[in-house]
Amino acid sequence: MRVIDLFCGAGGSSLGAAQVGAEIVAGFDIWDVAGRVYCANFPRARFYQRDLAALTESDIRSLYDGLGPVDLLLASPECTSHSPARGGKPQREGSLNLSWCVWEFARVFRPRWIIIENVPTMVRWRSYRAFLQTLERGGYYVYPQVLDSADFGVPQRRRRLYIVCDRDAWPPEIVSRSRVPVPARDVIDLDRYVYVPLYTHWRARRTIERAERAFQALGRDATFLMVYYGSGPQWQTLDVPLRTITTHDHFALVRPDGCGSHEMRMLQPDELRAAMGIPEGFDLGGCPTRTDKIRLLGNAVCPPVMRAIVESLRGA
Repeated sequence: MRVIDLFCGAGGSSLGAAQVGAEIVAGFDIWDVAGRVYCANFPRARFYQRDLAALTESDIRSLYDGLGPVDLLLASPECTSHSPARGGKPQREGSLNLSWCVWEFARVFRPRWIIIENVPTMVRWRSYRAFLQTLERGGYYVYPQVLDSADFGVPQRRRRLYIVCDRDAWPPEIVSRSRVPVPARDVIDLDRYVYVPLYTHWRARRTIERAERAFQALGRDATFLMVYYGSGPQWQTLDVPLRTITTHDHFALVRPDGCGSHEMRMLQPDELRAAMGIPEGFDLGGCPTRTDKIRLLGNAVCPPVMRAIVESLRGA
């Protein structure tokens, strides 16, 4: 199975496909940092740092001439304007329309399979139905499914829409691979990193208030995570999967300091990597900063989910 990966980022989708024996032919992304990480982990694949929205049909045909036929097209178009996490920021039409790049590649490469990953709220995109109909008119059976990474052995709750397309048959329903969710504590090293006092004169008032609400619910002897986003409880225990990892530093570990007070630290990139279901040997050395690592991980696809989808397609 020969694979190309559009909007590949660090290569979470590519890794999931490679884990079941697929040959990763090429990855495409506009971010140079993503390219360095992708090349480090898929040295036999080509990487193209391109703005896919700017490519013409002639450009894509030239790429086909250089890469040859492929069996599977993976794509994770930018989700920013589809996501409710953008808050009150307006949607950007250019971001919304990046999904059409997938069809531009599909009609030239004509792969048997296409897998498109995005946030579930992509279904509210005004062109969503037209996009699916275009794929169907192009000869594909199209089956959108919302999957949660925690159902596939990933210690993170991450619901994503996967639009699975097959030219020859209806795609199979992707079923859960894990009956028991993996808790966040399985990927957190409680004693490895440096903590700082929770109560200091420079600590933001909202952080203290967030911690106090957690103490009221869990008790002051609990070790827990503060979550710096969302409208629900802004804390979680370590006994459940991590909430969705974003592109920002949004998780702080809080614990008793042994002296009657509390200390905290932010979760580290290695812990977030593990919570994405990305194995320890995956090389993030191409990221020059911690911020870049977190951004790359927050944009990634959980490999175990993609692995399950590709396995199901091959099996069917």
